[in-house]
Amino acid sequence: MRNIRLYFQHVFNPLHVYCRLRQIGMETASAQRVCFVYERYVYRILKF
Repeated sequence: MRNIRLYFQHVFNPLHVYCRLRQIGMETASAQRVCFVYERYVYRILKF
């Protein structure tokens, strides 16, 4: 169970999300804005 939690904690980390957005071709500024909103309103609620 701990491995699953660590996996989700890694995958939903805002920095990881940012890297995946950049990897698929999103511009830097756009990816930063998306991750800012994601971290502020989604990630903090999930709190892994």
